[in-house]
Amino acid sequence: MAQRLDSLSIADARALALAAQGFDTPRPANKATQRHVNSLISRLGVIQIDSVNVLVRSQELPLFSRLGNHDRNAIPKATESQKIFEYWGHEAAHLPVEIHPLFRWKMEAARLGKARHWGLTSFYDDNKAFVKRMLKHVEINGPTTARELSTRTEKRGADKKTWWDWDESKTALEYLFLTGQLMSRGRGTDFARIYDTPDRVLPMNILIASTPNEHDARKQLLVRSAIAQGVATATDLADYYRQKPAAVKPLITELLEEGELREVAIDGWAEKAFVHRSAKLPKQLHATALLSPFDSLVWCRPRNERLFDFHYRIEIYTPKEKRKFGYYVLPFMMNGQMVGRVDLKADRANSKLLVHSVHTEKGVKRSTINDALNNELRAMALWLGLDKVANSRG
Repeated sequence: MAQRLDSLSIADARALALAAQGFDTPRPANKATQRHVNSLISRLGVIQIDSVNVLVRSQELPLFSRLGNHDRNAIPKATESQKIFEYWGHEAAHLPVEIHPLFRWKMEAARLGKARHWGLTSFYDDNKAFVKRMLKHVEINGPTTARELSTRTEKRGADKKTWWDWDESKTALEYLFLTGQLMSRGRGTDFARIYDTPDRVLPMNILIASTPNEHDARKQLLVRSAIAQGVATATDLADYYRQKPAAVKPLITELLEEGELREVAIDGWAEKAFVHRSAKLPKQLHATALLSPFDSLVWCRPRNERLFDFHYRIEIYTPKEKRKFGYYVLPFMMNGQMVGRVDLKADRANSKLLVHSVHTEKGVKRSTINDALNNELRAMALWLGLDKVANSRG
């Protein structure tokens, strides 16, 4: 490191986190290119997927927050060009293809039954021959969706015995996806996974890459987590790639002994924190953006409170009458501070970006954020191909 970071103020910790998450460089002056997108996904290490489309599907928003205007098909193009793959990296997520080997231990654990998942493992235990037929079908016939192989005989919702109302074919395909025997080669127009075999999805250099053992793979994921977060507690390090804190605690100790990680004290934090050995404070930040509820900067709620003094919860699944801020509320960050929350909807039929509400944080005057917020809203409308920004109540 250029300087020893043995203790940090909250402001410095926040700067490290923002820089690590891609807010240390300005957005491209013109429309961002596919190269910008691929580079950003590799840097973040994970983009969480969510299907809610009231504004735009969440996986697109982290790209907009950091790059501004870019091709709406950038993620499908990255998948098609074998730069990213889909797996359970945080939740369902897009991941840089180079880290596929780091998840093979997880796939193998699921395949061997060492890690049991939802209703998938028990389904396989009871339906092994059927699952193997599904795999053979894809191997012989090529990419498919669950709908194309559906065994459903009743209307959706009639059978509540299967996971998420999945029929047998969908459950079998998801088991094969979980265990790495099938992958997603993209999503259809209905956002459904298109399943195919790894040899037809991954590039050859990844297919033939050696597979680290679980111990080494977990350590490498922790290193990537530390780099992507800038500064993190042990819980933060584990959460980024959904590892269990107890499982990674001894690995963090090893990384400290090897000099890969360093321990730092953060003003006001009760827990120890860690930085990667290459961490350094940024010279500048460009940290004004509307953020997805599932953005890797803010998806860890306790971390938000430690870093930004920002208490944030998603209210999508909260009954309307009990919502405090709205249905699809994006945190608004201005100059590295969380200053507001904006409830948005894309009214595609009338080509409007609807602003249902804007709530400022305690001590923040609306007048101080209007210009920056309006600039972000106009930029978002342009990116989404909407003609205007409109107040839904006006």
